[in-house]
Amino acid sequence: MIPVTTFKGRKIALFGLGGSGLATAQALVAGGAEVTAWDDNPDSVIRAAAAGIATLDLRGADWQAFSALVLSPGVPLTHPKPHWSVDLAHQTGVEIIGDVELFVRERRAHAPNCPFIAITGTNGKSTTTALIAHLLRTSGRDTQLGGNIGTAVLTLDSPKAGRFYVVECSSYQIDLAPTVDPTAGILLNLTPDHLDRHGTMRHYADIKERLVAGSRTAIVGVDDSFSSLIADRVERAGTKVVRISRRHVLADGIYAEGFSLMRAHGGTSTLFADLGCIQTLRGAHNAQNAAAAVAACLAVGIDEKDIIDGLSSFPGLKHRMQPIAKMGEVIFVNDSKATNADAAAPALSSYDRIYWIAGGLAKEGGITSLAPFFPKIAKAYLIGEAAPAFAATLGDAVPYEISGTLERAVAHAAADAARDREGPAAVMLSPACASFDQYKNFEVRGDAFAGHVAALEGVTMLI
Repeated sequence: MIPVTTFKGRKIALFGLGGSGLATAQALVAGGAEVTAWDDNPDSVIRAAAAGIATLDLRGADWQAFSALVLSPGVPLTHPKPHWSVDLAHQTGVEIIGDVELFVRERRAHAPNCPFIAITGTNGKSTTTALIAHLLRTSGRDTQLGGNIGTAVLTLDSPKAGRFYVVECSSYQIDLAPTVDPTAGILLNLTPDHLDRHGTMRHYADIKERLVAGSRTAIVGVDDSFSSLIADRVERAGTKVVRISRRHVLADGIYAEGFSLMRAHGGTSTLFADLGCIQTLRGAHNAQNAAAAVAACLAVGIDEKDIIDGLSSFPGLKHRMQPIAKMGEVIFVNDSKATNADAAAPALSSYDRIYWIAGGLAKEGGITSLAPFFPKIAKAYLIGEAAPAFAATLGDAVPYEISGTLERAVAHAAADAARDREGPAAVMLSPACASFDQYKNFEVRGDAFAGHVAALEGVTMLI
């Protein structure tokens, strides 16, 4: 835990007592703050009280006494309308911040020079965050990984010299972190997302821009117009900018050219790393993630050889295009996180011959947008409620069977792939569906896939 000492002896209002909210309350108390907490969910209030956190309906509190409102990122700050706790804070002039802001203040107070890498973007945040942490750890650095990736940032070890922090930041967290100041800040990309919470694409982009605008080195993907303009603005303001791209050759920066990761300076490019033989970094989207990770590690002083060695040993992020096993030349890929067609597209684009397990609880639009990838699919194995609709979409374009269950689909796909003589094949779970018709969540579905694969004869597990 990181005790939040910067509010020692001061009264703090805290709203939102889910996992990260409760951790934040405990970190504030550990640092000597006087916390009054509340949540609209009575069960969360009960859990917090049982953990020793003082609880009170903040609508009846003396807001003039509070130094800050610490808001959980899931609570509306601006759109569709501010939460009532936000209105009360505005009425009394109380600043509104979140857990990432508390972290950056602790870092500045106690170890301002310890390296801090922050990652944001619409897509690719978690893989990039995990890859950076892996590169740092394999180079021997004391590395703390947290934030939006699933570990509350204030549950990490306290800042000290030589300790590296890798923090994934959602737009909600950045909106509550007005002084965020990473050593290296990454903006991967921007596409319309969370507009119900931010109102407009312009506002969404402005929030994301704050992360790189406050960075010592800003690493920005320039494959979309919003991010490219942000890179230009931040650079004009005097910040060092490293541009990255998966689509364009750059005069300066790091870009992908096929499977090659290129580093360019002054119009001259050199090969930095070959990603072609790294299963966990297949696909153009992962080339961008790798480019961002390389740029960040270089920015915090990691040796080139250590970075290249770390890339080759990256195990991937669980349930996201994760190679889990081999059987001869057949690779088994767990992409259970692909809960809609857009999310399945990167995996389908990354392999040339696929035995595709798809289906579950369908999202709007089904799999029609995946038609450009149908020529790559040797056969589809359809499961769950979506199976009949997916079969209708595949029609005569792709051979398919309605397997019904994941266990049956794995057995049939593995047998068919083993008989394939047209080249290396992938048995891939990339469902393009939610899991809730058959499984509690995508993690349980992915674990079930791994279990069924492990039960196959002749399989070598990679995880």
